[in-house]
Amino acid sequence: MSQPHLHSMESLYQEIILDHYREKHHSGLREPFEAQVHHVNPSCGDELTLRVLLDGDTVSDISYEGVGCSISQASTSVMSDLVIGRSIEDSMKLYDEFRELMDSRGLAEPDEDRFEDAIAFVGVAQFPARIKCALLAWAAMRDATSQAVAAREETP
Repeated sequence: MSQPHLHSMESLYQEIILDHYREKHHSGLREPFEAQVHHVNPSCGDELTLRVLLDGDTVSDISYEGVGCSISQASTSVMSDLVIGRSIEDSMKLYDEFRELMDSRGLAEPDEDRFEDAIAFVGVAQFPARIKCALLAWAAMRDATSQAVAAREETP
């Protein structure tokens, strides 16, 4: 891969992250919801309260309120875009795939059709200190979805 191309990809990725940071999709806590979690990234002070609503086997809504760096905020916006309307099983699979992307040290070549704007975070994977920022929302989504599924199974 030629260097000029690499540079233009990086600026494109930064642009995607900044767009989501400036205009956070699905931001603001909404009702109804089935589970709410509060996750904190102690290394840089990012905080996120996230709600999940399920409809059958589908994640029908994710809403959140968060404070923190542009990466954690943008990642929450991108994750909610990707997961809303997806099956619970596929959302969990996507979490695993995103986590692998973050563990790749920036060497992964994610599937753009599957990851959509989340491909922008491949650059973040080169900076170990920022990986937790990008993963915060994904971990919260997995946690809240698991809690919502568990609560549903307890209800007769």
